[in-house]
Amino acid sequence: MIELEGLTKRFGTKVAVDRLSFRVRPGVVTGFLGPNGAGKSTTMRMMLDLDNPTAGSVRIDGKHYRELQEPLKYIGALLDAKAMHGGRSAYNNLLCLAQANRIPESRVSEVLDVVGLSAVAGKKSKGFSLGMGQRLGIASALLGDPEILMFDEPVNGLDPEGIHWIRNLMKQLAQEGRTIFVSSHLMSEMALTADHLIVIGQGRLLADTSMASFIHQNSRSYVRLRSPQRERLLDVLHAAGLTPVEAGGGTLELDGATTEQLGELAAGHQIVLHELSAQRASLEEAFMQMTAGSVEYHAHGTGEPGIPPPGPRWGESFGSAKGRS
Repeated sequence: MIELEGLTKRFGTKVAVDRLSFRVRPGVVTGFLGPNGAGKSTTMRMMLDLDNPTAGSVRIDGKHYRELQEPLKYIGALLDAKAMHGGRSAYNNLLCLAQANRIPESRVSEVLDVVGLSAVAGKKSKGFSLGMGQRLGIASALLGDPEILMFDEPVNGLDPEGIHWIRNLMKQLAQEGRTIFVSSHLMSEMALTADHLIVIGQGRLLADTSMASFIHQNSRSYVRLRSPQRERLLDVLHAAGLTPVEAGGGTLELDGATTEQLGELAAGHQIVLHELSAQRASLEEAFMQMTAGSVEYHAHGTGEPGIPPPGPRWGESFGSAKGRS
């Protein structure tokens, strides 16, 4: 288990992490979410004593990280896959870690096989692709067979097969009773992986709840209806005390009723339905709703998606812009 109590980090006048308190429990995959600049990386670095907190504390199974002897046997972490020594082979990178933590050399071959790098074990890691480097970083986290694992952006650089593999690996490790803490900006992937969520914004705790509860509390779910007998359907819905919203194209949207209830209501009045579908809110929608007031960096465009704001044309020298300043 990982326990944070009043964890705070200041850089001068900037408060990066503000009195964070939460627990990361074993047996589930806990997702760690927040906008850019929310303090996620700083929090994870303090968990591993890579940064010293200004106030508060972090305990790993009841101890500070610095108090752990042979720490890789307690907690494995992937924070930066590029931290490996580029001049060493994949095997020797892991071997150095193993020897420093009294881990049997046989474990090196085991984890290389787990992450699919056995065929390139003797190659220098500086020649690895981003995805291969990511797999090597995951191997280093698994090396000590720890009960606690932390991953920061674990799918970065992985191909679809690799993403599927790491997702299932994290779930499998959680099912074994291990503590899994994972940070990612990929909402679609987090929705498929995490059971529980810790959400922060501007260094403060915004949510500590299950995935299902987070989505339910921070977004809208509704039923979409479409019928060639639209006016009659509206009359029946209003008579039943239901208030649909017109969504364009003859489509109606309705809160507060299930597809089963609406299907039976239409069938009872012999109304043909061309569409009856439950629209579930996504994690991304819920996240955007929750963190709307905590986003530190806002992009501003022209109002048209995907089009950046105009800059000076090549024919307009920067000298002409200078004259207007």
